[in-house]
Amino acid sequence: MKAAVIESVGRAVVTEVPDPTPGPREVVVEVAACGLCGTDLHILQGEFAPKLPIVPGHEFAGEVVGVGTQVTEVAVGDRVAVDPSLYCHECRYCRTGHNNLCERWAAIGVTTAGGAARYAVAPVANCVKLPEHVRTEDAALIEPLSCAVRGYDVLRSRLGAHVLIYGSGTMGLMMLELAKRTGAASVDVVDVNPERLRTARRLGVTGSATGADELERPQGWDVVVDATGNAAAIQDGLGRVAKAGTFLQFGVADYATRVTIDPYRIYNQEITITGSMAVLHSFERAAELFANGVLDPDVFISDRLPLERYPEALEQFAAGVGRKIVIVP
Repeated sequence: MKAAVIESVGRAVVTEVPDPTPGPREVVVEVAACGLCGTDLHILQGEFAPKLPIVPGHEFAGEVVGVGTQVTEVAVGDRVAVDPSLYCHECRYCRTGHNNLCERWAAIGVTTAGGAARYAVAPVANCVKLPEHVRTEDAALIEPLSCAVRGYDVLRSRLGAHVLIYGSGTMGLMMLELAKRTGAASVDVVDVNPERLRTARRLGVTGSATGADELERPQGWDVVVDATGNAAAIQDGLGRVAKAGTFLQFGVADYATRVTIDPYRIYNQEITITGSMAVLHSFERAAELFANGVLDPDVFISDRLPLERYPEALEQFAAGVGRKIVIVP
């Protein structure tokens, strides 16, 4: 079968790989759509994946075309979205409910072959059936949405909060949609990309700007979310948190990123700084939210490209052109 392969640092190709075979509790999914993510760029840069080459793609959905000998929960022909998370269920973090921090953390498309291919293998436990009205080619959005749901689990937001989001790419826009639905009094968005800001305004924001100084909230925001991973945005955002407010590091920064904090201000103003790592008990809820229309796929997905153009799609994504780019094998 054809698959995208990140062969080495900085090099992605489309080539032939063996067809996958399911284990007893696994299924084979014919991929309908696979989304690109910042994690894919980190893998291309030599981070995250423990070894290369790897077939990337951790945001995908498709139709079950093969099942293992012990699979009864789904059948050939079922359409599913796939949670890529793979946990050991044995380490201290798994046993205390923090599976996303598993000491042996792994993920489909990161540590094992993923969905940037015609077929992919997944544990049946990671498959969520799609209702009839959900288009399979849109359901690749469920995985990133589940990360956003996890982010709001961490925030434990109160009704009436004033929220500032840095970045209006896919993840920033998803955080925007969830903020609107969790009782925010206002939601402002900052981004240096004018096209992405236009999309944020289309979805409905209180304020949008290329810098927080342009927004009228001198006392700061109750919740500040970084969805960029950019050091300058993070540094600026830390200074925008109101007293008793919370800063959420949601965007994925590279390993070398460093910012400074003001310990006295954190103490004196009771500011919380926290993070949100991937998916945790949020995939099924994200699937239900998606099925109920929390996102408009036609707004979020800007490009649907064939598998043969995967290297080009990575370049486009790295350049910040478009919103969610989806590969259609």
